[in-house]
Amino acid sequence: MLKLESDVTGIDALSEASKKLESEIAKVIVGQREVVRSIIISIFANGHSLLVGVPGLGKTLLVNTISQALGLNFNRIQFTPDLMPSDITGAEILGEDRTFKFVKGPVFTNVLLADEINRTPPKTQAALLEAMQEKKVTNAGRSLTLPNPFFVLATQNPIDQEGTYPLPEAQLDRFMFNIWVDYPSLEEEIDVVKSTTSNHKNKVNSVLTVDEIIAFQELIRRIPVADNVLEYAVKLANKTRKDSLLASDNTKEYLTWGAGPRASQYLVLGAKTHAALNGKYSPDIEDVKAVAMPILRHRIMRNYKAEADGISLEEIIKSLL
Repeated sequence: MLKLESDVTGIDALSEASKKLESEIAKVIVGQREVVRSIIISIFANGHSLLVGVPGLGKTLLVNTISQALGLNFNRIQFTPDLMPSDITGAEILGEDRTFKFVKGPVFTNVLLADEINRTPPKTQAALLEAMQEKKVTNAGRSLTLPNPFFVLATQNPIDQEGTYPLPEAQLDRFMFNIWVDYPSLEEEIDVVKSTTSNHKNKVNSVLTVDEIIAFQELIRRIPVADNVLEYAVKLANKTRKDSLLASDNTKEYLTWGAGPRASQYLVLGAKTHAALNGKYSPDIEDVKAVAMPILRHRIMRNYKAEADGISLEEIIKSLL
């Protein structure tokens, strides 16, 4: 296990490593800076991310590139309606010596891309979400621990609802971030087409080791947080709940339900990581605000009045900030 000289030098090293990481990823991924930064934050905060965007925006390439730059093992599962839980976790097979042995599934990796997670039935979704939460797989009474670090980066298509099984809110809550992947700008799209229609290929170098990633994750947990910042994060999550004394007029008028305590935890962890990546030794309220949108977006639900009035989740979250 890598030991950092001190937490201060560790934060300096993490800030420097994140810059190298972003420049390596930029060799292949054009633009999408906010998306890349959000995924890096979720990785160092030891959380999972859900990437939402239409097909063809490079979500799979992005996840693969990030895993290469981090020096981690990468597996991809293409979710389909006939996918079984054992296709993810693994299954016991009868060997030549007439004994059963467990063959590990693709979940036994560091970075798992769950492609189009809403295309598979709830039973299979639940098998993956259990592994995400417990960081282990149970088979025939035996518990097998997944590799450390372990992240799930799931993708979802927001426009195609035919033949899909939307993730229930309780399962969406397992994801730290809900990240919107948008269309590139005109200039970025020109760069993408130039680089992908020629025979030139950029090589992505690994800038971190597994030990360094684990050490940085532990460092994030040790970063101190001022009471007023902690209070702001908890109150922000509290403001999204209709029955709370802190509930705003927008919350009472437009929300069916709000974010749970896991949102408060992720707001603090996300703020710590955001601060560290920017070379700060302790987060402030601005760091909480910086990560609030992707943390709260999938944890609150609009009512019919909000939809009728054309009020988006983003507008409601901005009003709470």
